[in-house]
Amino acid sequence: MNSSDRPAPGGPRRLRLMIVDDSAYNRRNIADIFVGHPDIEVVGRAADGEEALRLATTLKPDVITLDLEMPRMDGFTFLRILMSRQPTPVVVVSSYSQKENVFKALELGALDFVAKSDRTISPDSTEVRQAILEKVLLVRNLRPAAIEGLARPGARRVTSPNLASLLSSGDASGNAAATPTATRPALGPSIARPRHLVAIACSTGGPSALLEVVGRLPQNSVAAFAIAQHMPDKFTRTFAERLGRRGTIRVSEAQDGDVLAAGTGFVCPGRQCMEVVSIAGEFKLRVGSATPTDRYVPSADRLFKSAAAAAGSRLIAVILTGMGDDGTEGAKAVREAGGTVIVESQETAVVFGMPGAAVRAGVVNEILPLPQIAERLAKLI
Repeated sequence: MNSSDRPAPGGPRRLRLMIVDDSAYNRRNIADIFVGHPDIEVVGRAADGEEALRLATTLKPDVITLDLEMPRMDGFTFLRILMSRQPTPVVVVSSYSQKENVFKALELGALDFVAKSDRTISPDSTEVRQAILEKVLLVRNLRPAAIEGLARPGARRVTSPNLASLLSSGDASGNAAATPTATRPALGPSIARPRHLVAIACSTGGPSALLEVVGRLPQNSVAAFAIAQHMPDKFTRTFAERLGRRGTIRVSEAQDGDVLAAGTGFVCPGRQCMEVVSIAGEFKLRVGSATPTDRYVPSADRLFKSAAAAAGSRLIAVILTGMGDDGTEGAKAVREAGGTVIVESQETAVVFGMPGAAVRAGVVNEILPLPQIAERLAKLI
């Protein structure tokens, strides 16, 4: 779909929502979330990917909620075809047990996800229902160019839904076909002290952005990486492992007391906050519960402020796509300590909230499109 076919987010009419789930019970309960809502109108419901593709073509919804496990055509195949034909914001609604599937969907172009404890969404699931409402409303903050950019993770045209055409570029479950890459050496244990510290913050759209940045980093990095990605607690370990498989640095979910060595990266656990301290010349992590003053959890501001105090001019702070302004106060501390602040440009950010807030505050050294951020980091470190 062309940008001209879609009303500008924030326009006068209501967002048109389509619900895709093989459970009639879930479809009904998701639809009930939006009954009487002044900004959202449920225009269609589908029980599988094939039906969803037909409805998406005719209804042209502004946003879709998507279950991944469905008969006939699953959510991965649906996403691959949808993003090649008609890029549309998709919010995946998946159970905690399907962590890997969630990240596959994000790489295929899904905007964000909502985690549920089991396969059903009951009227009593207040937290899940509120999360679905908030994620759907996020679409109001997307520019048309950002919506078109959701197709970037799988930028190939699919002209037919048959499996033969899908298997030519990947499998039907959403796994991209392997591409030739240089074989990298096995990564052994490292205790080398890093020359630089890179602290990265992101929220909505962040998982795919981080995968791209980490995947472009050079081998034998002399920097250590600390990452604050807003994400549910049961998903951060799986995400860290996925980052580690993608790039040349060893990435894990952070634990209190971890040492930041060269070529290592740590993802802050969900529902906790992470700080960096300097002890006897080493960078160590402090991981613990949020405080009443933390507006976001994990808190990029806390990470940046502590990293600035620990690393000073050796710190590079990076703010990628995300809602809100988390990271702006921390970026001020980074600049005051002599560090460098890089933010993702509006050109590529799915949501320009976090980077845009730092730009408006005047605390940014460089504004770069996503593909150039890793290249710039490679030169700086």
